Amino acid sequence: MRITDLLNTNKVTFSLEFFPPKTEEGERVLFEETIPKLKSLNPTFTSVTYGAGGSTRNQTLRIVNRIKKEFGIEAMPHLTCVGSTREMIGEVLEEARGMGVENILALRGDPPKGETQFKATEGGFSHSLDLIEYIKEKKHFAIGASGYPEGHIECSDKILDWDRTAAKIKAGAQFLVTQLFYDVDAFLTFQDYLRTKHKVTVPIIPGILPFLGAEQVKRFTAMCGAKIPSAILHKIDACKTDEEVRNVGVDVCTDICSKLIKHGTKAIHIYSLNRVPSSEQLVKNLGLI
Repeated sequence: MRITDLLNTNKVTFSLEFFPPKTEEGERVLFEETIPKLKSLNPTFTSVTYGAGGSTRNQTLRIVNRIKKEFGIEAMPHLTCVGSTREMIGEVLEEARGMGVENILALRGDPPKGETQFKATEGGFSHSLDLIEYIKEKKHFAIGASGYPEGHIECSDKILDWDRTAAKIKAGAQFLVTQLFYDVDAFLTFQDYLRTKHKVTVPIIPGILPFLGAEQVKRFTAMCGAKIPSAILHKIDACKTDEEVRNVGVDVCTDICSKLIKHGTKAIHIYSLNRVPSSEQLVKNLGLI
């Protein structure tokens, strides 16, 4: 089922993101423990990341297929431009279509490991905008795109980046999922700019990460250019154990999501990190079960 249809409700919904495990044991745990437990929360849909440089292409599609068929949950693969020609992307889309996939999250993607700058593959796509236009030509998928409330880390002009986000919508993206953030005002300003300046009407879904450790959240935010407000940073630094940090992560994200819902947000995308406790507690705290 298309995510655009699933989001067409007056209820507040939530979705979950998973990444392909690196080991057979990790995949076993994902399918025998993690997903069964999180399915009981009734997520609207799930997404599965693509891996740096498209390194998990086959695994991503296999996991999406299993989630759809074994658990009856709508699942959306990420798809990136990195390391792929136009023909290779076409093959991925045909394979996804054959599996009954109806939704694609179209991303430029990060440079492969060891590289600092994105380089388009010869015969491939330079920007997610190009990928979105290509997928739209297939006339089969509901297309999602990324948004960056604090601006993309590679773009020094936040407003320019937001204008580029609006261009993705004009190119064919039917909903946005944002990069993680911890500043509510940053998201609301981003959303308001798209709504008022560019008359964007598609769903803008905030991406929420209930962090698990102090170094982890600092590393993640540094990598993507998001900021940790000083009040939250003080709470993190005051923790003595990872469990305390995890609890702070749930509390912080509960507060963020509660504020967003009061401002009219109807869908929340949770970066689960393939873990149950934080995602489960966040959903319960918000009363979304």
